[in-house]
Amino acid sequence: MRSAKEVCCFILAGLLWLGGCAAASSDLAKEGFSDKDRWGLIYEDSMEIRYAQNFTVDHFKGGYTLLTEKDGTEIMVVPENGKIPEGLEDDVTVLQRPIENIYLVASAVMDMFDALGEVDAVTLSGQKEENWYIGSAKEAMTKGAMRYAGKYNQPDYELIVSQDCSLAIENMMISHSPEVIEMLEDFGIPVMIEYSSYEAHPLGRVEWIKFFGALLGKEEEAEKEFDRQMALMDEISSNERTDKTVAFFYITSNGMVQVRQSSDYVPEMIRLAGGRYIFESLGDPKSARSTLNMQMEEFYNSAKDADFIIYNSSIDKGVASVEELIEKCPLLADFKAVKEGNAWCTTNDMYQQSMSIGYLIKDIHNMLTGGSEDEMEFLFRLRQEG
Repeated sequence: MRSAKEVCCFILAGLLWLGGCAAASSDLAKEGFSDKDRWGLIYEDSMEIRYAQNFTVDHFKGGYTLLTEKDGTEIMVVPENGKIPEGLEDDVTVLQRPIENIYLVASAVMDMFDALGEVDAVTLSGQKEENWYIGSAKEAMTKGAMRYAGKYNQPDYELIVSQDCSLAIENMMISHSPEVIEMLEDFGIPVMIEYSSYEAHPLGRVEWIKFFGALLGKEEEAEKEFDRQMALMDEISSNERTDKTVAFFYITSNGMVQVRQSSDYVPEMIRLAGGRYIFESLGDPKSARSTLNMQMEEFYNSAKDADFIIYNSSIDKGVASVEELIEKCPLLADFKAVKEGNAWCTTNDMYQQSMSIGYLIKDIHNMLTGGSEDEMEFLFRLRQEG
């Protein structure tokens, strides 16, 4: 079992893999293992990964599946009634289908489980009922089929253990509380970190549905859902570019402005929608960070002439009007976009709707081109009061 210090090193080492440009490629596929075996299993093939950079999926005869994350995590999925392979290394997690009683902290994953029809596999939630925007998850909690088991840094260990939890799915916030990983593993509960928000391409984030499809035995369903989003993306990307500039941000409780690093998937969504992110080279593309904080003065000097501004409401519940936005920071009143009526806000559920990225890009495109606001799902224009 890893110590808290070892867990920190493990996470930091894994982050060095994040932020690359090419889609992930399985080591087994690259090394030509088609006629060789591992742990007594015969390798068959590797899943095609188009955009995601941070996981691979390898198939073995007999229905065995190996999931590998770029932080080194390996999960061997054993078919129902299948024999657990001999000689597995101690750090390989073994999960046997059906995989049930999952403790889900990474809220973006719930939308993928919902698309796969596998919300029932999650019985322990890191979100309270009132904080879910995924209807099936909220309903499950109302019925008692899913129970709140504590946030990432304060899990209810007693409840989690009593429910025979098979897997804890965390997001990168857990890197701030490595002792939680150590404690969960001490109780015999394997932990994985979900890295979809660190994908550079929006479709890379969506493609994580293939990871969870492979985990739950729903690969065909996952492929169909991914293809649906890719078709929508192709439709939008074929439209003419506007090159209008967009600032995407939110204001923190201490008055800083949080923006997306230029290599993040949100600026890429803006580009695919036909716009241009106002910060063209912000941050280090090799860094695993997706956001940066800057002083309001710096933000003002860089973004005051942006054609559009989008306030990210997913973190602080957002604003409903231009007046509320200016109340957060009076300097925003001088922004070109505010003066011209092009201040927008995301809906609160944007980050939980991980399988709707194509629709968000469509919303941004409609914003840039003056399309119908009635057709938008995740963006709305901030109105002037009175």
